[in-house]
Amino acid sequence: MTRLGQRVSLSLRQTLVLGAVALTLMALAPSASAFTFTTIDFPAAAQTEAWGINRAGQIVGVYNYGSGGWHGFLRNLDGTFTTIDVPGALQSEARGINNAGQIVGLYNYGSAWQGFLRNRDGTFTTIDVPGATETYALGINRAGQIVGTYVDAGLAHGFLRNLDGTFTTIDVPGAMSTEADGINKAGQIVGVYVDAAGRHGFLRNTDGTFTTFDFPGVQGRGATASGVSGKKIVGWYSTGDGIPHGFLRSARGTFTTIDVPGHEPPMTEAYGISGKKIVGTFYDRNGILRGFLATP
Repeated sequence: MTRLGQRVSLSLRQTLVLGAVALTLMALAPSASAFTFTTIDFPAAAQTEAWGINRAGQIVGVYNYGSGGWHGFLRNLDGTFTTIDVPGALQSEARGINNAGQIVGLYNYGSAWQGFLRNRDGTFTTIDVPGATETYALGINRAGQIVGTYVDAGLAHGFLRNLDGTFTTIDVPGAMSTEADGINKAGQIVGVYVDAAGRHGFLRNTDGTFTTFDFPGVQGRGATASGVSGKKIVGWYSTGDGIPHGFLRSARGTFTTIDVPGHEPPMTEAYGISGKKIVGTFYDRNGILRGFLATP
């Protein structure tokens, strides 16, 4: 993610460059989809990304107008949108929402990024890991536990913000950098880490142990895990041509690719999940960044 240069994972905004190169090299065959897709576009915005969804179907994400910074949004159940901007901030991003309607994300005043928690009454609480140069709040569960990433001495680490306001660092053993992106109601955490072999997904269990995984056949570019609901995990992986594809990892550990149909190359990333509903981002055939909701 270009504006979050310290973060572990790239977003679709960066991989567009890779995709444009790959498009000149090869044509990708369309893949069958097990999902029905609904496009999420903030009204009059140039770009939209959908990042999180709760059980009720409320969706959060970000948008911009083609110039200036990014703004957060909440898509309400009736399809209307509410802008989520931290007062006075130059940029704000809404990244996660729980079943209580609490929203987490990040903002800046022109320099370092800080995390935020938006309460149901519309008030904001800043989330800063002590001693960190930047903090990104990326996921929240029903209980109010928050996960994200912070930067210290130029290195990225995951974190868990406990209910008493204290922080626990989340680092995959042997990793050069770690990012925590999602947390379920049981307290299991998913994210991505980088080691000498490349990028991998992980699930941190409640006992502190880690399960790591790659999308089959693409080790080292294998998986960026972004969201978790129950034992189901969503995220994205990239193949040798640099094209990203979304995925759903089942409770049994099997993978299903998620590609928004009708767009070549199918540049799709899945970011959030609640029950059977999945949200994410794709580039359409005109090169426009758009959000999506996928349902079985």
